[in-house]
Amino acid sequence: MKLSRLAALASSFALAAAAALLGAAPASAAQQAASFGYVALGDSYSSGVGAGSYDSASGNCKRSTKAYPVLWAAAHSPGSFGFTACSGARTGDVLSGQMGPLNADTDLVSITIGGNDAGFSDVMTTCVLQSESSCLSRINQAKAYVDSTLPGKLDQVYSAIRAKAPAAHVVVLGYPRFYKLAGTCATGLSETERSAINGASDYLNTATAKRAADHGFTFASVVGSFTGHEICSSSAWLHSVNWLNIGESYHPTAAGQSGGYLPPFNSAA
Repeated sequence: MKLSRLAALASSFALAAAAALLGAAPASAAQQAASFGYVALGDSYSSGVGAGSYDSASGNCKRSTKAYPVLWAAAHSPGSFGFTACSGARTGDVLSGQMGPLNADTDLVSITIGGNDAGFSDVMTTCVLQSESSCLSRINQAKAYVDSTLPGKLDQVYSAIRAKAPAAHVVVLGYPRFYKLAGTCATGLSETERSAINGASDYLNTATAKRAADHGFTFASVVGSFTGHEICSSSAWLHSVNWLNIGESYHPTAAGQSGGYLPPFNSAA
């Protein structure tokens, strides 16, 4: 079975430790561990919007110290860590402003992207502020975009990642379902709307997983890890609509980053 990049990194540390006990000094193993490079790309779900504790130097990108890429890097101590994910990013933003840290020595890449291209923010605004029929119509428009246009945009991003980091293990993470259904919830949305929004998230994830697989990348679903922690659950890991901080609405909390995103990434990396 082919070792993942994470397993290879762990093996390097193990080899170095064993060599030290035996009195040998295999520089290659130690150097491999020290030079392991990880780059985190993507949108607000990777930058950590909603988790708080934002790095002031990241400005409007709102990169959080509680985002899953930072948590993974803190736990595994890669030799280099590039964190360029940014709130509001679309595929074109990844191509134009996030690819800098990638190079031939990059070993691991993570990314969430596509939700903003598909109009996620406008879908949620429409569903919260307008009628049920308007909500369902806007969701159908987003799904049509996922069918017609998003695959080509994802292909551009994935091809660019592979060109700049030809040896990297690339993990594409998906989006959670937002609502727990069949419960009492003061969201102002009907059960039909909530179900349709969940279905749209699944639709986007399916399309993204297909494009990732076609590029030889690993798709990591977060639906399972967020199950029981959706909006309307007793232990939500997602912000509902927040009129006082609208940008954090429908984004993972700090617990959503550590409990919803980090475990699937750990497994896939």
